[in-house]
Amino acid sequence: MAKKNTKTLSTSETKELFSILKTRFEKYKSRHQGIEWTNVQTKLEANPEKCWSLNEMEKTGGEPDVVAYDKKTGAYTFFDCSPESPKDRRSVCYDQKALDSRKENKPKHSAMGMAEEMGIELLTEEQYRSLQQLGNFDAKTSSWIKTPENIRKLGGALFADYRFETVFVYHNGAESYYAARGFRGSLKV
Repeated sequence: MAKKNTKTLSTSETKELFSILKTRFEKYKSRHQGIEWTNVQTKLEANPEKCWSLNEMEKTGGEPDVVAYDKKTGAYTFFDCSPESPKDRRSVCYDQKALDSRKENKPKHSAMGMAEEMGIELLTEEQYRSLQQLGNFDAKTSSWIKTPENIRKLGGALFADYRFETVFVYHNGAESYYAARGFRGSLKV
């Protein structure tokens, strides 16, 4: 018996996702000036595995939206655009190594592990700062961001937030986790 690919959406799930994405796309036109929804939908229809990842972003509270188009590659970039760090991706440490290092009071998951399972990437510092140009995000929460290897090797990880009309990037032990810290993802389609 063939195993069903679990990383695809049914026709009705796809239709519902497209409706949500289109409504958000039209509501926040300033995030993607010069981009037409019909072109985005055509690209999504040709990449059902990416639709699955976008649906995971949506289900976990990320409110994904188009934030860029690369004319050279033809790829659209989606970021999590929820006002605060996605609610169902909080209370996670940075990565599997950090999760394994905790002897007690372990979080249920890690940001890097969840992102990999969802088929997305954590935002880099540059992407996070770019997101903040589109609005004010993480005014009450914070989000893990992709950490340079030299920092991670020393046990640290980076997170960012928006306070006092400024984007702050901080460090923490990678094994730490807080109820108000999650992560934001990006996906290229």
